[in-house]
This record gives sequence, structure tokens and C-alpha cells, in this order.
Amino acid sequence: MGSTDGFQYRALYPYHKEREEDIDLLPGDILVVSKGALQALGFKDGDEQTPNQIGWILGVNERTKQKGDFPGTYVEYVGPVKISVPSHRPRVQRPLPATPGTSSCRLQEALEQGSPLPDLQEQFSPPEIAPPLLVKLVEAIEKKGLDSEMLYRTSGSELRQALRTDWTLGDLEPFDVHSLGEALRGYLQDLPSPVVPVSVHGDILRILQEIPQPENCRKQLLLALESPAVPLQNTLTLQFLLRHLGKVSQQAESNNLHPRALGEIFGPLLLRLPGASPELSPDFSVLFLETLLQTKELEPEQLPPALPPKPPKPKPSAASLANGNSVPLQDAEWYWGDISREEVNEKLRDTPDGTFLVRDASSKIQGEYTLTLRKGGNNKLIKIFHREGKYGFSEPLTFGSVVELITHYRHESLAQYNAKLDTRLLYPISKYQQDQVVKEDSVEAVGEQLKVYHQQYQDKSWEYDLLYEEYTRTSQELQMKRTAIEAFNETIKIFEEQCQTQEKCSKEYIERFRREGNEKEVQRILMNSEKLKSRITEIHDSKMKLEQDLKKQASENREIDKRMNSLKPDLMQLRKLRDQYLVWLTQKGARQKKINEWLGIKNETEDQYSMMDDEEELPHHEERTWYVGKINRLQAEEMLCGKRDGTFLIRESSQKGCYACSVVVDGDTKHCVIYKTATGYGFAEPYNLYASLKDLVLHYKHTSLVQHNDSLNVTLAHPVLSQPPAR
Repeated sequence: MGSTDGFQYRALYPYHKEREEDIDLLPGDILVVSKGALQALGFKDGDEQTPNQIGWILGVNERTKQKGDFPGTYVEYVGPVKISVPSHRPRVQRPLPATPGTSSCRLQEALEQGSPLPDLQEQFSPPEIAPPLLVKLVEAIEKKGLDSEMLYRTSGSELRQALRTDWTLGDLEPFDVHSLGEALRGYLQDLPSPVVPVSVHGDILRILQEIPQPENCRKQLLLALESPAVPLQNTLTLQFLLRHLGKVSQQAESNNLHPRALGEIFGPLLLRLPGASPELSPDFSVLFLETLLQTKELEPEQLPPALPPKPPKPKPSAASLANGNSVPLQDAEWYWGDISREEVNEKLRDTPDGTFLVRDASSKIQGEYTLTLRKGGNNKLIKIFHREGKYGFSEPLTFGSVVELITHYRHESLAQYNAKLDTRLLYPISKYQQDQVVKEDSVEAVGEQLKVYHQQYQDKSWEYDLLYEEYTRTSQELQMKRTAIEAFNETIKIFEEQCQTQEKCSKEYIERFRREGNEKEVQRILMNSEKLKSRITEIHDSKMKLEQDLKKQASENREIDKRMNSLKPDLMQLRKLRDQYLVWLTQKGARQKKINEWLGIKNETEDQYSMMDDEEELPHHEERTWYVGKINRLQAEEMLCGKRDGTFLIRESSQKGCYACSVVVDGDTKHCVIYKTATGYGFAEPYNLYASLKDLVLHYKHTSLVQHNDSLNVTLAHPVLSQPPAR
């Protein structure tokens, strides 16, 4: 095998490829570039040391083995290297790799059967950055907020108890951050092998003892963890956890989780000591993690630099855009041209099934396009093929234009093309009417459409509520069955021990009674032994039947969860449409009595949409009566102390980008997070749809918070800074 000159670079920032010819990067990845590749671009010796001046560089990622372009602004120069060039020789026998995805299938199957967690190498493989179970837990924790003083300090939660026998994670939304934190610690504890293998303990100990300077010590520890003795999955998992724990320590003023505290909690879980050792004190694992986190805390999080310029992406010619007999493709409201998949995902986020748009295919082949359709709460990408002036999703291509193809499936189900896509193209994402929601031109027409949306929303809500009740009931039954299985295991253990004891003792008695000729006593002992064995068999059979029922019911519960998740976008969209129609009618001066008729509300009863005569005089319209800015939880409780139920305030939350509502309930102050999302403000999905905090406050003036939390049966009735009404 020969070699040629090349250079090594180290990735400083994560990069997700935007084009087919790019490669993905994670911080720490080593990239190898041949000298010839740079010379072919016209660069001379010495230029390789300033990759930010080169622009886009062709190379190989040593971690993923991907070959392609990466941005020079995202890497640093490491040094020269010899690149191996394979010589021509006969290919030797080698085993075939496992089919991609089979490890995750085995993992899912093992989890569904209640088996222990497998090793990290079986849970995921690059380019994934960490085990899916761990990623799901961390994302849920970070979404809930990292500012709680009890984060990672509680035990005994229902979630942790459930995960001792079943690591299939369903919907994590109902669980608080403390339960999720305990589940994360439980995950690390249940791993068969620790994240930091025993093989590098010696190197870690030597580094901690010999290198006193924290930054150098940390660098050497990271190098030791990248040695061949550490599997790649373990290295990636540790890097993922360090990023999360770094975020946690940045909130230390609120949660008191400084690097030392995190080291005490997570050090023994990541680096488990193999029993008593004269060299390794219990403080060893704590110091290890504290060192990795301490300097990390001091480093400000740097934003990646700008990407180097790339040549403009080719656009289809004007001739190729002229589709259909009358409407050119360019003029179709659902055609968005050359936009990225990320932009498409954002436009289709939280939209109902049947929503769609068309864009240029990422292949950049002239005449090829991609239809993105919302189905089952997910985005489905369907390629539109083109050959000899004909278009279609598959052979034979029969449509004369893209417009003709889309028009056909706006009236016919896509099940003609794919049995799983049993929907029509119902709701185009229009590039012309993004802000124009109400399209009817008269109050009566808008009212009738409001009636339709309101009925659809009520139907969907009823369906969701039924599913939620079923999901809650089956979840409780699953927990009871898991507890029963544990009880069966304990019972079987007791009976087997009793059986062994009886067999041991009965041998002596049987021999004695046979010598004495007392066959009756011998038969009695043997009969008792058979009864005991029969009872154990019955218990085993009952346990096996219960396990089968548990597996079947767990599968049904996951299906219910999927159906609930698929309904959430529809609920959000319908509620948003209904509320926007209500606002339009109110602005046009429609009488409340008429609005109530469209909503099917009896006018003699007060409801959440009734407009009181003094509605405009409510103090809620003045933000200064309830918005108090940046105060903490204790200050909020002091302001609300002694106030009547329903007294509230809105403040900035310690969770970045969010707000908090503090409200008096049964004489006690309760706090809940107000999320600010792309769809609006709200307490939880699918209700994050209020355009401003004021809109949210006015809505919950009439609507109880109990729909989000059973312990919050209260409305936002009395702004804390408003004057009490004159008597």
C-alpha cells in the first residue's frame, strides 16, 4: 500500500449538510484532505494552515467515513499526515455488516419484552449522536426547564418505578422535570456497562494526579477518552451528556447544580468503580466529571462563523415552469420553488393532515419536484418524476403537468398511489395568502364557516378526550400488571426455595419410612411434593399469561398515544382558525347573540365567548395591572400573599425565552410556565396559539386553567396590581 501527502483538520462546530455533496460535522471530528485536492483548487503550500481562507474543502470525516465538502470556517488546522493509497490486490473474505437499522429493531423488541437495557453499541450507531432513549429524556428535561432546585435530587417517582421493568418511553409530557431527571439517572444506572469503560481508568487516574492545571487536565482527559480502547458509541454518549450537563451548570444560580454537585450526582454513574480499590477513592469519579465540566462552564458558548459562499443553486428555466393548459407552475399558490427541507418543515409544523406544498427537488434535476404532505402528524416526502413531458409519482407517468397532477389529487385520494396515504391534498400552504385566514366576504358567510370549524373542533376534542381517558386508564392498568409480575416473581422465588427445602428434608424421611415399611407416610410426602410443584407451575403459567397481556396492552397503549399525537396538530389548527374567525366577526361588529348562535351556545348562560357589557373596562386590558417583569418566584409569592383566589401576575421565567404565571389557588400560590413558540403563547401544546400575553390573559379570564393541570381549578380573575372595585 502506497501513501500520499495530506492534511488533518479538527471540527470546531457542528454542521448539518445542506446539499448532497456536503458531509456532517460534530465538534472534535477529524477531517483528512489530500494535498492534491487543494492544489487542484489553485492553492499553494502554506495555504492549508488557514482553512477559513480556502472556503469549501473536499475531504473525509474519519468518524463517519463520509466523503464530501465541509466549510473551512468550521475547522482548525491540525497538521500534515500521510494518506494511505490502496494498492491493487485480490479482495480477501470479510464478513458482511449487519443490515442498517436492525440494532434499533432489536433494541425496540427487547424493550417491549421488558428486557434489561442493552450495551450502548447495540442502542445506536453513527451518524446518530447518542442513544435515542437518552436523547428523548434530555430533550424533555431541557424543554421543561433546568432551573429547579430539586432537579436530579429526587427519587421514588412513578416514571422511575415503571422504567425498572419497561424502558419503552411513551409520551413524556405529563411528567415533571424531577421525574424525568430521575429517569435519566436510572437509565445510566441500568446500563450493563458504564459510559466510561474500566480500560481507561488507569489513564484517567494518572492524568488527574499528574496535571494540576485544569484546562490542560481537561484536554488530556478528552484525549484519553478518544483512545481505541473506548468504543465510539461511548465517546459520543459522553460528549452528548457533557453538553447537557454544561447547560445545567449554567443555571447554577437557580438550581445550585455547580460542577462539583453534578460530579457527585453523575460521576459514579458514568465512571463506575469496580469494587474496593486501594488506588481509586470514591472521590475519583466525582473529580473526573467536575474537571470536565468546570472549565466548560467558563467558556462562553460561541456561535459558528458564517458559511463560505457557494455557487448559486441552479434554477429551472422559465420554459420548464410553464405547466398546465392555463396556470403556469410559478403562479400556483402551493409551489414554493427552491426552498430547503427545513423551511418546509417550519411551514408545515402543527398543521392538520392533508396540508401540502410543492418545491424543487433537492436533486436539482430540471423538471423534478418534491411534494411534502402532512399525514399522521408527520411530513411525507413524495418525489414527482418527469420524463418526455409527462409527470407522476410512479410509472406510468400520465399527467401533462405538475399543476394537472396536483389538481387531480386534490379531488382524489393518494391511496391510488400509496395505500397508506389515504387522504386528498386538502390544504395548500399558499405563498400568497399566508396572513389572510378569513377568506369569506360577508359576515353571514364567515359565521357559517365559524360554525363548521367550531363543530369540527368539538368533534376532535371529544375524540381526543376519549383517547386520553383510555390512555390514562390503560397506563394505570399497565403499572398494576407490572407490579403484579414483580409479585409473581417474588412468590415463585419463595415457592421454589420451599420446594428445594422439602426435597432436601423429605429424602431422609422417605428412606426411614421405607425401612420401617410405612408406605402410607411415603405416599403422603410424595403427594405433598407434587402439589407444591404443581402450584409452582400454575403460578408460572399465570405469570406468563400476564406478561403476554402486558405486551399486548402496551402495544395498544402506544397506538393510542400515536393517535393522540396525530390529533394534536388538527386541534391546534382548528382552534386557531376558530379564534381568528371570532376575532374577525367581533371586529366587524357582529352581535354576541348571533355569534353564540353560530357556536351553539345558549344566550341566557354565561360562557367563555360571551361579551359582558363592561368587557372593555376589565383591568386585564392594562398590562401594567398584571405584568411585573423580572422578579423571582419568592418575590411573586410575597406579592400574592393573602390575596383572594384568582389573583395573578405574569413575570419573566428563569427558563430562557419563557414567562411564568403565578396565581392564587385555594389560598396558596401556584406557578406555571408560559411557553413562547412559533405559533404563539400558551401553557402547553396544542394551546400555544395566543398572539400576545394580553390575549392569553383575556382568554383565561373566562376559562379555567384546570384543562392544563388538575390542581389549578381557577381563572385569571384579578390582576395583582388592579384597584378593587368601588363598593
